[in-house]
Amino acid sequence: MALLTHGDVKYPGSQLLAGSTHSDALRVEHRQVAAGAHNPLTSQCTELVVILSGQAIVRRTGDGQKQEGLALPGTSWLVPAGTHETQLELDDPLACLHLYLPATLLEHSALADFGIDPDKMHLAYVGGIADPVLAHIGRALQEFLRRGVQTTDRLFVDGIRAALAAHLIGGYTVERWRLPERSPALNAKRLKRVLDFIEARLASDISLDDLAAEACFSSFHFSRLFRAATGLSPHRYVTERRIEAARRMLASNKVSLVQVAVDTGLGSQANFTRVFRKTTGLTPGQYREQSHR
Repeated sequence: MALLTHGDVKYPGSQLLAGSTHSDALRVEHRQVAAGAHNPLTSQCTELVVILSGQAIVRRTGDGQKQEGLALPGTSWLVPAGTHETQLELDDPLACLHLYLPATLLEHSALADFGIDPDKMHLAYVGGIADPVLAHIGRALQEFLRRGVQTTDRLFVDGIRAALAAHLIGGYTVERWRLPERSPALNAKRLKRVLDFIEARLASDISLDDLAAEACFSSFHFSRLFRAATGLSPHRYVTERRIEAARRMLASNKVSLVQVAVDTGLGSQANFTRVFRKTTGLTPGQYREQSHR
């Protein structure tokens, strides 16, 4: 049975950049979502949103539960099937990957094979999750949408779907999910100031002391609080933002590799190639060629 996805209805005015139709059990959409109020609804499927780029304060309400948090690259927002949302607002635009799954995530027979009671598989309504596994799955699916069609696409999608379902069942059911302890100091306003500082200075040297000063903390405390808020160390976060900027520049095909390395703060072309390949599995040249097929 085909998934009843709702991207065009829930996010009016958003731009669908890419989408997958390889499976009725997992649909993927890459959208540029505009700032402002959107059209919340009662979803017949489970929606997981992974933030790819941008920063925004998100205000949303589902089944009477109000949430407000900072959406930043790598964070995830989960809307279980059947959730009645009545509010969804963003104060800035976001590029997002929307993953749609069936209400039961996996067939009852598959759950039974692993001794899982389907009646206990109710997911929690949670947002702003700094979960490296969900972020990694999101990046893998983003690359999947970017590359050309391959004969192994169905196998890839089925594997990702099973891994995603297992991770959600293992950590985000109503019975298992617990709100993390709130940081007593690195609030959304301070964190956004640090992230804006990073985006404005990607081409320059960015030290841990610079970031800590922007947040008004010691380097030691800032590093710990930043990881708790984003799921990444400050150094890793800066590197990933530089790689994402490099991806956009490479896709444009208008800038030399040397200039991309300089403009993203990744140093020499040799260092740029090493870091880019370690992160993406491709050299910058290979990535540029693949993105223009």
